[in-house]
Amino acid sequence: MGNNLLQGKRGIIFGALDEHSIAWKTALAVHEEGGRFTLTNAPIALRMGKINELAKACGAEVIPADATSEADLQNLFTRSMEILGGKIDFVLHSIGMSPNVRKDRPYGDLNYEWFMKTLDISGVSFHKVMQTAEKLDAMNEWGSIVALSYIAAQRTFPDYSDMAQAKAVLESIARSYGYRFGKLKKVRVNTISQSPTKTTAGTGISGFDVFFDYAQMMSPLGNASAEDCARYIVVMFSDYTRMVTMQNLMHDGGFSSTGITEELIERLKR
Repeated sequence: MGNNLLQGKRGIIFGALDEHSIAWKTALAVHEEGGRFTLTNAPIALRMGKINELAKACGAEVIPADATSEADLQNLFTRSMEILGGKIDFVLHSIGMSPNVRKDRPYGDLNYEWFMKTLDISGVSFHKVMQTAEKLDAMNEWGSIVALSYIAAQRTFPDYSDMAQAKAVLESIARSYGYRFGKLKKVRVNTISQSPTKTTAGTGISGFDVFFDYAQMMSPLGNASAEDCARYIVVMFSDYTRMVTMQNLMHDGGFSSTGITEELIERLKR
């Protein structure tokens, strides 16, 4: 049972593909806390995923939208306000895709057209979402916008490839637009740098299982689960975090502040 942290709030959740995704878990958590929202994903993802099951469970409507398309985003925000009966209080951007990673292109042999697509889908789309919201005056004052990131924006991880650049762009956009939206409407903008998580997208990265185990050993609290992240996002959408903005928030069980652990030392001794 929830605590009605989001009672009366309206939002949009991007990127719920299936029951493993953080956006899916977030939708369930937001629903439990009294929030109402629309769900959206790219048309191809809607065909591949199970979003209609989630919509039924949460009493939400699904609006197809390509987050790189300004026309689609304008329709998404306009229809969401009509369906929900007012301006938006929260937005979750949970979008990331790299054709180079999907097709196993090595970092020294990237397809640059695909690279630009990675940046557009995984990074620049965040700017497009907020610019659209601003132009439509779609956000309520003291609203909250959150995007999911990863520590590869600051550190190098093999096989994460051009997604690392996309996440760096994403975090930079959060700071720049966070300043702008804060001044304009008291809207706060943050990114959450999440532990490696066993989502459909995450497990598609080469060597994911090994890195997941490494991060588990390097994190005093262990890896943060998708459910843990969903609960954190709920708090970020709530009025308890009204003065938090322009931050990249580490939600990783302590991984980002740990140099080495006893578990890893023991493993290296073998």
